[in-house]
Amino acid sequence: MTTLLSRRMLGFGLTAAAILGCRITTARGEDITVTIDNFTFSPAELTVRIGATVTWKNHDDIPHTVVSAGRFKSKVLDTDDSYIFTFTSAGDYKYFCSLHPHVTGVIKVE
Repeated sequence: MTTLLSRRMLGFGLTAAAILGCRITTARGEDITVTIDNFTFSPAELTVRIGATVTWKNHDDIPHTVVSAGRFKSKVLDTDDSYIFTFTSAGDYKYFCSLHPHVTGVIKVE
């Protein structure tokens, strides 16, 4: 009987630790993916909280970049390459592909 109670308490403790671990991850920020495909960023407009990490993933058959003047700049992203940036300050971050300037997006950080 004591062993059964010990196992239940251990299970409860592990469950609580898992839940608390999820809360800690959430408190650090969001992880969001923007896809690049068919000469578009999707979503093209996004609102995130300070601390959010955005990953741009190129699913297009041709290279692209992700550039926000004076804020961040990716290397040339070939198919399936990614670029990751964590937003630490509030504001509107307009960005574009320097190889195809008509491909644009904006991240609003609150």
